[in-house]
Amino acid sequence: MTSNKLLTPVVNYLMTQTTEEHMSEALEGLLTPYEQQELINRLQIFELLSQGVSQRQVAQQLGVGIATVTRGSRALQAGSYKIDTSK
Repeated sequence: MTSNKLLTPVVNYLMTQTTEEHMSEALEGLLTPYEQQELINRLQIFELLSQGVSQRQVAQQLGVGIATVTRGSRALQAGSYKIDTSK
């Protein structure tokens, strides 16, 4: 169950996508190109920080502001991003 009730319809919709192609189409339909890039950046921030890259290096590498990286770092520390090691 989603902690943010407003996200429940979005989560349910995305959970119905059965293939990578369908998920990609769903995300492209839901998000503007800018929002898609922001989501990509956020995931890259999580990955780089998880690998021990400094916040300043992450900001430089991705071309984003340090505040964006700090926000990602806080989410990572709060457990909002889980790395799937089963793949």
